[in-house]
Amino acid sequence: MDKILVHGGHRLDGSVRISGSKNSALPILAACLLTRDQCVIGRVPDLSDVHYMLQILTRLGAQVERASGTVTVSAESIRTDAPYEIVRKMRASVCILGPLLGRENEATVSLPGGCVIGDRPIDLHLRGFEALGATVKVHAGNVKILAPKLTGCNISMRGQHGTTVLGTDNILMAAVLADGTTIIEGAAAEPEVVDLAQFLNKMGARIEGAGTSRIVIEGVKELHGAHHEVIPDRIEAGTFLIAGAICGDTVRLRRVIPEHLDAVASTLRQCGFTIDSGPDDMTIRSNGAIRPVKLATEPYPGFPTDMQAQLCALLARADGVSMITEHVFPQRFMHVAELKRMGANMQVEGATAIIEGVPTLSGAPVMASDLRASAALVLAGLAAEGVTEIHRVYHIDRGYESIDDKLAGLGAHIEREKE
Repeated sequence: MDKILVHGGHRLDGSVRISGSKNSALPILAACLLTRDQCVIGRVPDLSDVHYMLQILTRLGAQVERASGTVTVSAESIRTDAPYEIVRKMRASVCILGPLLGRENEATVSLPGGCVIGDRPIDLHLRGFEALGATVKVHAGNVKILAPKLTGCNISMRGQHGTTVLGTDNILMAAVLADGTTIIEGAAAEPEVVDLAQFLNKMGARIEGAGTSRIVIEGVKELHGAHHEVIPDRIEAGTFLIAGAICGDTVRLRRVIPEHLDAVASTLRQCGFTIDSGPDDMTIRSNGAIRPVKLATEPYPGFPTDMQAQLCALLARADGVSMITEHVFPQRFMHVAELKRMGANMQVEGATAIIEGVPTLSGAPVMASDLRASAALVLAGLAAEGVTEIHRVYHIDRGYESIDDKLAGLGAHIEREKE
């Protein structure tokens, strides 16, 4: 097991290339199961979560090849069961349910694991499958879904804390081969859903409305192979924007889609930073003291929950009191205790973090609890005095491709060691 050591106090300057989106790549790779033809997916990030997904596809019978960021999948014949030992490490493995059900009319998948950020039920996924005509049984940790036939219908994907991205993905993938028309109301509008829909349409699906709260799917008889390139990872991009804000002079992000980062960029401008955008790049410049902000996480296009921990790290040194309310995963504040070990002045009251900025942070041994929390600890370490030692960095390898190397390329003093 590795740990990351961050030697704080070194300014960042230069440019960094953003990798393909993890949250796009995983369902797109799963969608390759919907056809017997070959699919070629480009700009697939080199992440542990992606490795797990490729292992799952292989276990289900697909032929998988990977070379230089391109993955080729051929699923001429597939199994419909995915046992616990291959899905336990990644919550997103649940997105194989939709394509298995769509293509084979049945699926048996163990309930997945993943990072610990509160309850993340798949009830909305299962409700959607039932609306399409499937019978769902959950027993002994397994989900078994059977449908003699899938029939288009109207489905609401609205949940207690808003929309569900993976739920929308799953229903999309099941409905593309259903008889008739399926309408998803309360659909997630995230760019990753749009990316999946574009890939499915390249395969011959008929999907309209992706990127809005109402998606219409006209079922087709079969899908064919396609070539697709994954969009840039907006969460990785946002994390590097905050790295530039925390201790950067001028940091430029290459290969991004700026409109996907509107909420993050707007927040950083409120904090006092200058951000310039081109067609596929963004540049952040320091502009004096960090101003405090008050905001709430929301589904896209609001401020993303996946950027909340990183923003906490920035606001730990703001000039005043900030408040962040978590509307998507109200329990997602496990990073606060670790940031407090570094000298941050933070308290959590219900679903709100109250952050009183301090002049300096101090390096300390800290423990990553989940993917985005681990990124927040790296960011805090960049600005801290001394050395920050981050344990359990396997979390960060789930969603950030070579983050230590990329930060080192910008001037950070960061290294990875074996525990």
